[in-house]
Parts: sequence; C-alpha cells; structure tokens
Amino acid sequence: MKKIILILFFTFLIFVTSFVKNSTKKLNDQIYATNESISVLKNKLDLLQLEYNYLTSPDKLVEYQKSFFDEELIPIELNEISKFNATTGEILNDNKLKFND
Repeated sequence: MKKIILILFFTFLIFVTSFVKNSTKKLNDQIYATNESISVLKNKLDLLQLEYNYLTSPDKLVEYQKSFFDEELIPIELNEISKFNATTGEILNDNKLKFND
C-alpha cells in the first residue's frame, strides 16, 4: 500500500511540476513580448523627442526664418494680432482677437 501511495504522490508531483513549468514559460513569453513592445515605443519616443528638440531649437528657427522669409520677422504679443483677409490683404476690423491664457 505504501508503494502505491508513493507512486501516486510522485506522479502527482510530476504533473504539477510540468503544469507550473508550462505556466511559467507562457508568462515569460508574455513578459518578453511586452518588454519588446515597450522597447520599440521607447525608441520611437526618443526619435520623436530628438526631432522635436532639433526642429524647435532657436538656431533652427532662425535658419527657417532666413530661408523662408525675405523680411526680418519681429515678435509681437498675442493681443496685438488683428483679423486679416488673405485674399484682399486688408485688416477686416480693428477688434483684436481674444486669446485664452
């Protein structure tokens, strides 16, 4: 009787061990896939941040100004901007645009 109980016990342990091993392998595969997708997203984020920082640097903006605008640009405040009709080139009215701060 002891031998049968020992054999059943060891058989049970073998099945439980294989079940736990398979479950662990599936979890490791999911963790690996998630880490890979996070890595890809981090690389994209780094590239986008580099592009944003490069394109919006003051030197780059001055370079864009020189290449795309013939006249020198002057800074103005937001509350100084008026409505403008692009087809006629005239200011439509003297009402200043309202901007939410």
